[in-house]
Amino acid sequence: MYLSLFNGLLIALNFLFTSPSTTEKVDVCLSTEEAKLYELINDYRKQKRLTAIPYSAKLSLVAQMHAKDLADNYDFDPNNKCNPHSWSKKGKWSSCCYTNDHKEAQCMWDKPKEIAGYQSPGYEIAYYSSAGASASEGLDGWKRSPSHNPLLINTDMWKKVKWQGVGVGIYKEYAVVWFGQLNDDQNNVVICE
Repeated sequence: MYLSLFNGLLIALNFLFTSPSTTEKVDVCLSTEEAKLYELINDYRKQKRLTAIPYSAKLSLVAQMHAKDLADNYDFDPNNKCNPHSWSKKGKWSSCCYTNDHKEAQCMWDKPKEIAGYQSPGYEIAYYSSAGASASEGLDGWKRSPSHNPLLINTDMWKKVKWQGVGVGIYKEYAVVWFGQLNDDQNNVVICE
């Protein structure tokens, strides 16, 4: 029994200190609200005559970690030097202050590889609500945003991009969605609520 507990602890510690490779399976459970957000995004794309984006467990892992990091460690302020694409120093990732001039964009783009072994850059949209983030309010906000809506429906600078994976995370006041151009072959949505 003690050997089993010890081996389980070693496996858990190994996961915490190493990034999964592209071939390793990443298990991520979505809340009901996160699964709803995934469905709403693809319903919106369908309305625009676009194909659905496959679910990505790896990108969802990053989205969930970032939503939690933002809720626990980021002070939302529209005038803040560091916007919500920033990452705190309180996790097993490289921290960064993402400024509105996009000089630290590489820090965001690299998070899927750094955290989940996703071998392609990732692109994030984030939503904040002091009342608590919800799937429908998040999507409605992104649809109205001239800088976020193009990622959702592949317009403007994203017109030639084909999204092969999308990950979602909602935690307290934050909803986060990550887009990627690599299918990680882990497209089973598992709802754990």
